[in-house]
Amino acid sequence: MSAAQSLMPVAISPHRIPLGTRPAYVHLKVADLGREITFYQHVLGFELNWQTDDRAGLGVSSRDLVRLTQIPNGKRYRGVTGLYHFAVLFPNRRELARAIARLFALGWPNYPTDHVMTKTTYLDDPEGNTIELYCESPEDGVFLLRDGELIAQWADGRPSNGREPLDLQSLFSHLKPEDNLTGTVPMETRIGHFHLYVADLMATRNFYHEQLGFDDMGIAQRFQMGMVSVGGYHHHIGYNTWQGVGAPPSPPDALGLFYIAFALDAPDEYQAFESLLVRQSIPFERWSEGIFLRDPSQNGVLFIDPTVSTSVNVF
Repeated sequence: MSAAQSLMPVAISPHRIPLGTRPAYVHLKVADLGREITFYQHVLGFELNWQTDDRAGLGVSSRDLVRLTQIPNGKRYRGVTGLYHFAVLFPNRRELARAIARLFALGWPNYPTDHVMTKTTYLDDPEGNTIELYCESPEDGVFLLRDGELIAQWADGRPSNGREPLDLQSLFSHLKPEDNLTGTVPMETRIGHFHLYVADLMATRNFYHEQLGFDDMGIAQRFQMGMVSVGGYHHHIGYNTWQGVGAPPSPPDALGLFYIAFALDAPDEYQAFESLLVRQSIPFERWSEGIFLRDPSQNGVLFIDPTVSTSVNVF
């Protein structure tokens, strides 16, 4: 993370989560595995890393960004907690421009938006899972939560609502004649953050910040949204109550979020994190790939054991 991408947290936990912790992938429950694979390969440019009868992993350079599990008789529910969107981070404006140009070339609906310190577009996959594609642009200004308010401002002092239309002409000027709109995403592409629907802002903040050790990046009460991160990044987890305060968790047959996954850098950090959970009596399950737990809204979170070689058999 560059200094330009690091912000001053509202609060740092006394047991701060290791600074090398990073978003790894999102795991989705889907109704039609084949259709979803086609989308992530041909619309987003992900590589198909592996596939079984009802599961698949897609991403870049054998590193999964999205995992899919087909479930029988799955349904979409409204008014429940779960995934608002997951965000794919591109290394620069040129690669984001290539991704958005690809969407336009395919006629895939998307909504380019300028968040000042990031440039982005939003789209849905064929089953309604919302995806953000973005790159960092901290030199343009700031977009953060402070003292209960959302603050967005351009570098020259002009105010912004943080959700202005993206200047596509300027973005597309970064494209080169040799850029291939049908190729795979660059190997530097990764998951930038997750954004969750939750039932209660303070309970969510306390879980991720007070208990797990993420930095508290602020809560905007009037906007009904909060953010936490690792190491002062603007956010690795956003959360909101836009499905309603007290929204129930998604039922087991719900399509959409299975869990979000984070990777820790070193075995000693992973062991210390597990010990922290034990000391605080936080319920968790030991999966073959790592530690699985649920936040207060029952959203699943996996912390990957760095000593485990992941495969299709780890779920």
